Order: sequence, then structure tokens, then C-alpha cells
Amino acid sequence: MKMNYNGSKFSWATLPAEALARIFGNLSYDELISASLVCKHWEMVVHSPSLWRTVEFNLSQADNSTNPHLIDYILRRHGNHIRDVSLKTDNSVESAEAACIVLSRLVNSSLKTLTLMSAAKPAFMDIEEKKFTSALIIALDHSPLRSLDIDHTPVDDPSLATLALSTSGTLQLLRIKSCPRLSPRGILALAEHCQCLRELSLSYSLLSDELLVALSVEKHVRLETLRVEAYPESKPLPRLSDRAWLALATHSPNINFVLLSYITDEDDFAPLLASYIPVTHLYFGEDAPAAVVARIGKLCPRLVELVISRHSPGPIDQALISAARGCPQLAAVGLGDCELTCSGFVDFVVLCAERLRELYVYETSLLEDSKYDVASAAGRVSSLLGRSWAPEYIPMW
Repeated sequence: MKMNYNGSKFSWATLPAEALARIFGNLSYDELISASLVCKHWEMVVHSPSLWRTVEFNLSQADNSTNPHLIDYILRRHGNHIRDVSLKTDNSVESAEAACIVLSRLVNSSLKTLTLMSAAKPAFMDIEEKKFTSALIIALDHSPLRSLDIDHTPVDDPSLATLALSTSGTLQLLRIKSCPRLSPRGILALAEHCQCLRELSLSYSLLSDELLVALSVEKHVRLETLRVEAYPESKPLPRLSDRAWLALATHSPNINFVLLSYITDEDDFAPLLASYIPVTHLYFGEDAPAAVVARIGKLCPRLVELVISRHSPGPIDQALISAARGCPQLAAVGLGDCELTCSGFVDFVVLCAERLRELYVYETSLLEDSKYDVASAAGRVSSLLGRSWAPEYIPMW
């Protein structure tokens, strides 16, 4: 028993359940179980359904993995309370098999979100396909699933079609980057069945003219975001027709088309960027080809956000200025390991200051010149933006 500031008595044992639940929400699973042993009041709060609607299990072979006995306890005691599940795996078969076991035990849950996360390429492809797909279908059968995020799994066209039928009225977000046994036809079947689909994220290799056209003519499909990732190992990339892209842009004029490219060869960009492809968010995850970056202003007239992780050789001034002129909606820019003169940077901001909401530039990327040093360029940019701005400092160690 303690005294509070006004002299009245205070006891943790009598703290209201709502306040305790907020505090307990910050505890680990082990700490929650320990807290439940303090008193009956705490035990009641610890086991209230609200604290067990979201669970995250680390199924890797690392030291910080979730204890299997604790997972078993949570699934037995709170399996029917669980709504949102994240399963972290690694590249071991044991980790993949553990994920299948957890999935199969979620049969009594009413899942809304399911995410399979991996620290490395998981080993789902090394286990029996039927084991994984049946566990997934059992977990999602009749669940009001809104979000499904799976990658590097043996999901194939028939199993995805089954999932589409069971979640046709609820699924809003699907992220599926690399599933070797899945074809564009499987994605097409899902798009035709899932009436509530709002965000679709997948590898560029799974795109097809048929899919884009289906997304453009299905009255019940109103995609808000199409997120596509292009990898070198996916080459050759499918060449989609301008007719299919224009159909999508016409059907969904406000769609967010997010393109993440890890392609470094200029010749491989032909299928990815063209003025009729409605790219709104463009991320270069690897060294961006200089010739491609220089043409962004002509290739991406709808661009809203541009992120360049790395660019070489030489300053990127003219490419940025061209993008500012050719992309009237450009409002967010992030530059990583790039070279940019301070004068060129200021000239770029002059062109789009009124619409620039986000600006992220490494301090080490800015090259001082006769007109501006880094400090004076930051001051000028702050004045143009109407708010304090400074480049990102990168510790040199």
C-alpha cells in the first residue's frame, strides 16, 4: 500500500482493469504470465481477450525465439481470441514446420491479418507442399481475413483459389512477392473473386495483361494500391501492353502504383517505366542506372514520391530538376548514397517547394560549391519550405 500525492491510499491490486490493461499491453509474454500470478485481479486482467488479439511468435532457431511451451499455452488459452498473427521464421526447416503447426492450430480463431515474416529466405519450399497449404487453408477457413502477407511459400494456383473463395468478401490486402508455384492465372482468379481487394503487392513477374485488364473491368474491384517489386532473378520481366496499363489508369485514376526496383541494368528497365505506366511511387533499392534516373521526368508524369538509395557516377542535379519539372505532383523525395551539389539542390527545391511534403537527403551527399555550403543551402531550403530543414547526419563509424 502506498500514498499518492494528495495523501489518499493507493494499491496496485485495486488499480482499474482498464488502466492495468494499458500497462500490461507493454509487457512480453513471459512478463504477462508472471503478472498473472500476483493476484486474482491481475490474473483476470492478464487473461482478458483484448490483450491477446494480436500475437507475434518468433519461430526461428535464434536465442530470442518464442518458447514453444509458451506458444502452446497461448494457443490453448487464447486461440479463440486471436485476430492478428505474425509468424517470424528463418531459413531452417524446423522453423517452417513450426509455422505450419501454429497455422493448423488457429482453426478456432477469426483471423483478420496474417503475416509470415522471415529474417532470411524461409524453408517453406523444403517442406511438403500439402502440409503448408492445408495448414494455411485450415487457419483461414471462414475467417474474416482482411490482410494476408506471405512470401517464399509453396502456395500454388489451386490453393490460392481456395483461399480466394473463403475470403472473397473480406480480403482487402494481399502481399505475395515470391511464390514459384504461383502463376499470373492464380492472381487473376483471386482478383476476380475478392470483392473488397484494395491493395495488391506482388512480384513484377506475376503481372500480366490479363490481370491488369481484370482489375480494370471488374466492377467490384477498386484497387487503391498496386505495389510491385522487380528483382534481377525475375528476368526476363514480362512486357505488358500499353493498352493494359491505360485500362488500369482509366479504371482507377487515383491508384497508388508503387514500384520497387532492384534492377541495375539500364536495358532491363524497358518494361518497367514508360509514360503510360501510372507509376506514382518509385523506389530504387540498388544502384540506379544514371540514364534511367535522368529520364524520370519524362517517364513518370504521375510521380508523387521518389526514393533513390544509391546513384553513381556524378551529381544527380539535372535529373532531379528534370523530375521537378516533368512530375507536377512530386511531393516526397529521399536520396541516399548520391552526389548532389548544394546549388543544384536549392534549384530543385525552388521548383517544387510549395508541394514538397517530405525531403530526406544525406549530409554526405551534398557537395559544397562556390555559391552554397551545406549550412547555407539548408538555410535557403528551410526558407523555401517555410519550415526548419536539415540534411540527415550519418555517423562515420
